[in-house]
Amino acid sequence: MSPYQLNDYAMALRAVGEIIQDYDSDKLFPALGFGAKLPPDGRVSHEFPLNGNLQNPYCSGIEGVLEAYYQSLKTVRLYGPTHFSPVINHVARYASAVTDGSQYFILLIISDGVITDMAQTKESIVNAASLPMSIIIVGVGPAEFDEMIELDGDEERISSQGRYAERDIVQFVPFRDYIDRRGNHILSMARLAKEVLAEIPDQFLSYMRTRGIKPGPLPPPYTPCPPPAIHPLHTRRVSRI
Repeated sequence: MSPYQLNDYAMALRAVGEIIQDYDSDKLFPALGFGAKLPPDGRVSHEFPLNGNLQNPYCSGIEGVLEAYYQSLKTVRLYGPTHFSPVINHVARYASAVTDGSQYFILLIISDGVITDMAQTKESIVNAASLPMSIIIVGVGPAEFDEMIELDGDEERISSQGRYAERDIVQFVPFRDYIDRRGNHILSMARLAKEVLAEIPDQFLSYMRTRGIKPGPLPPPYTPCPPPAIHPLHTRRVSRI
């Protein structure tokens, strides 16, 4: 497969990311990979920057994320197992530092594998449920997604070691349900984005309400300035010859 081919991962990322990015002021996104052997020693990693820069994993816009993804495919070797908890904990560390309602974090996970750290992932989600963040999971490929469906928490709230998640913060959708067999990718990706983002507003509001955070005052309405008055002393008559 060409690393630049628009595969299911890239289509899902673009469909969701192009909408989410408009809610971010600087449009700089940290992009992480997991489940791969990294050069030069083949070390397996479940939390590595797609752009290869540990100090600055940020990519400019969704196009920047896609470019980092394509470049990463050239250098890493995809490898199991599939662990979700490291990337969830990564974003949770950012979210835990900003709990005043000024920022809200959305983690998009795109995966085709069976989750192999389910217990740790549940623990991470329970901990993250008290933070200003939501998790979107898009499952790609033909695999069964029983674990991802369980994490969605629509039927039963996620729990770990006797603790229940404070609120539902996970939304899961299988990518295959949104592939238009007639080849109309635009419509199918629009449906995917709508479904994936459907629960985000309620999840956002649930965090604000449980923390008693109210919206700030609206900025004053824009009033155009009146044109400056022309004083007779500032005018002159120009004669045409």
